[in-house]
Amino acid sequence: MDELEKRKLLSALCHGAIFLSSLVVSIAIPIVILFISNDPVVKENAKESLNFHINLYIYASIFILLIFVLIGIPLLIVLGIISLIMPIIALVKVLDNPDLPYRYPFIFRLV
Repeated sequence: MDELEKRKLLSALCHGAIFLSSLVVSIAIPIVILFISNDPVVKENAKESLNFHINLYIYASIFILLIFVLIGIPLLIVLGIISLIMPIIALVKVLDNPDLPYRYPFIFRLV
């Protein structure tokens, strides 16, 4: 496997990990890829994927608390839609242009 195909595969795996059902597995995949890869683009994609996961969990926690104010349920629905659409956009962008890391809009970068 050449370097470009390896970069595409690992970057897509980082962003696509959110579609796995297990919380631990979906976060563990980008972490493992971050530590085993030497490619700077793959590392940036893994960091961005981790940041997206962390942001989703923070927002979900806040929105669950807002359920008592009756605005939390619509916000959780919107968050669910965003958690499906944004990784698909990231996958398309990463596979279309593997030389540039994808950056999610409107997230805090903690990693």
